[in-house]
Amino acid sequence: MKLPTPLIPARLLKRYKRFLADMKLENGDVITAHCANPGSMMGLKDEGSLCWLSKSDNPKRKLAYSWELMEVDGALVGINTAHPNRIVEEAILAGAIPELTEYEHVQREVRYGQNSRIDLLLRSDGKRDCYVEVKNVHLLREAGLAEFPDSVTKRGAKHLAELSDMVEQGHRAVMLYLIQRTDAQQFDFARDIDPAYGEAFDKAIERGVEAYGYACKITTEEITLTDPIPFRSQG
Repeated sequence: MKLPTPLIPARLLKRYKRFLADMKLENGDVITAHCANPGSMMGLKDEGSLCWLSKSDNPKRKLAYSWELMEVDGALVGINTAHPNRIVEEAILAGAIPELTEYEHVQREVRYGQNSRIDLLLRSDGKRDCYVEVKNVHLLREAGLAEFPDSVTKRGAKHLAELSDMVEQGHRAVMLYLIQRTDAQQFDFARDIDPAYGEAFDKAIERGVEAYGYACKITTEEITLTDPIPFRSQG
């Protein structure tokens, strides 16, 4: 997925009210950027961190700048949670995810379950429909180990239950964890942060939901899904 170019370097001053971040540009100007990330962003809020912003030319936008990337101990991290669905969709269409090949049609945000929308619905004649839920991962507390979630997510647990229902109705259901940082070699669940999500994941696996983790290649020009990342444990 190509990022808006050129990205603008800045230094983080503070992130607040979840969706706002004050940044200092190279010319010394202080601006407020949109932070498209509802999580806690644990470990990604240190003052002075190098960040990269995109700038919109749309005069109707309240905030022209959007926070896209940041550098942490030499690693690049993608913090914009609006991007993972597109990154995964591009990878599926390119045949880069072996578990999800041979589907002819990809639909976004299709209603399913009680009152939800699936991130990606894959369809093809002669194959079971495949419901794909994408989760952005950028928490890293132990060297090399990416974790999810970084805050309590009742919505995430709900999605796991709804995916399980799709399996029982005869479809495929997939949880795809997209690790948007370049310093992770393994993936696991932050069960100390949200035990209920970990339990919901275990139940979903027992009910037939599939789960995969994938790494990303991240530059200031693009973010691309690359190699599978192993789960350290599944309960």
